[in-house]
Amino acid sequence: MGSSIQYLSYYLPQLEMDNNLLADQFVGKKAKELFDISGVKTRHVAAKGVLGSDLAISALELLQKEHPNFSLKEIDFLIVSTLVLDYNSPTTASVLHHKLGLSSACGTIDLPQGCSGFLYSLSVAEAMITAGNARNVLILLGEVPTKAIHSEDIVLRSIFGDAGAAIVVSENPTKSIGKFTFATFGDGFDFLKVERGGGRNPIDEAWIKKYSDQENQLSFGRIEMNGLEVLRFALKEIPGFLEQTLVKNGLTLSEIDFFIFHQASAMILKSLQRKCNIPEHKFISNFEDVGNTVSCSIPIALKKAAELGNLKKGNKIVLIGFGIGFSCIGTVIEW
Repeated sequence: MGSSIQYLSYYLPQLEMDNNLLADQFVGKKAKELFDISGVKTRHVAAKGVLGSDLAISALELLQKEHPNFSLKEIDFLIVSTLVLDYNSPTTASVLHHKLGLSSACGTIDLPQGCSGFLYSLSVAEAMITAGNARNVLILLGEVPTKAIHSEDIVLRSIFGDAGAAIVVSENPTKSIGKFTFATFGDGFDFLKVERGGGRNPIDEAWIKKYSDQENQLSFGRIEMNGLEVLRFALKEIPGFLEQTLVKNGLTLSEIDFFIFHQASAMILKSLQRKCNIPEHKFISNFEDVGNTVSCSIPIALKKAAELGNLKKGNKIVLIGFGIGFSCIGTVIEW
């Protein structure tokens, strides 16, 4: 038994921070300068007190409205991916299981894998279904990177946005989710990380005092990124990784209808499109409309492409996720 993506919806917070609004917060900066820096026209910011799990629930509510025949009673496994967990313990998946009133026979797991979170979750859902251990898996994604960015960090504030996504993966006699490829380059963990907040380096009194002028004293930690090293990693590793994904699925570049990569940055996307020799009309990107939404970026790009009528039944689509921890994951789906 194979599996396929049955339903997909995403949610963007109400506060839309376009470049004019953002530029107003930096003396002497213009909206055009921010676009030149980031390649983003607008990004969405979650309200104070709103966490990733809240955005994921909002995405699920939209999914239920868009697909009234869908019932949570059908779900027998829940996967949650967010980098800001509700609690250190129990799992956020357990918390959302209770909120949603899912069956006691429904399994739950957290996969806080960052930018690769959606595809890691999809790989687990596909494996569960193929093994006969589940029939309908709900994937909930919610990311609030803006809460871990210093107010004066103009680069990261211009790139990242908050979002939620909900995906239902169901058994399908005609398998439409292909084989997965994985890679990890853990030596690059220090180039993109959230400083503080974990057990190894917790928030302390000095940190709170240092960031007393920031919202919540940056109590979720602070995102730190070496943009040059992230770009170098992507250009060095992703082209070969794409080829591995194609080979594993018995396909060639010319047989693929569309390519969706993690929406990391405008520069990374443009550079990869050229270096991988992907025709521009096959390379799907909506980065400038929402920015980098971490695990939600591929689902949002996929949904937007479908809404625009670009995807046709039977289209083969390569999905490539990569990011924090320098993890990579790829697969091919059939629409």
